[in-house]
Amino acid sequence: MSFFRDLFGMKKRVGFFSFTCCEGCSISFIETLNTKFEDYMSKIKIVNFRALKKEDKIHRMDIAFVEGAISIDSEIKKLKEIRQKAKFLVALGSGAANGYPSNQRNKFDDAKKRSIQPLLVRFRQKPTIEPLKTYVKVDDEINGCPVEEKDMMKKMEEYLK
Repeated sequence: MSFFRDLFGMKKRVGFFSFTCCEGCSISFIETLNTKFEDYMSKIKIVNFRALKKEDKIHRMDIAFVEGAISIDSEIKKLKEIRQKAKFLVALGSGAANGYPSNQRNKFDDAKKRSIQPLLVRFRQKPTIEPLKTYVKVDDEINGCPVEEKDMMKKMEEYLK
């Protein structure tokens, strides 16, 4: 059944992407596979997921789960490509949804901002760190840092109906 579901496009094509973050939300999804592996693998095809597959090409997908905030220009470019190739884009975790905790440096006082400026230049960092919705349309979000496994499962099951 799984072969035919995949062959005829019945499986949801899913991608997981990480930007400026600790990748804890991706780990939360991997942890859900401890109990949901057979169920999910019969319903989804993972087309992008750096933690599980080494491939840089961004494929067309039904759902893109994107974690982390945006801190460099190349992330904006990649995020826009993900948005273009995904039917639904889900902000996975607090970083993606609201920029936190990475965006704490946006609130540094002027003296601290001046002291870190050489690092921002050296690592090509943008002046501020922003959530995904600053740059693209976000269809849904799962909050938490990292997201709770139960919240990840609930959202995944909503999309798999």
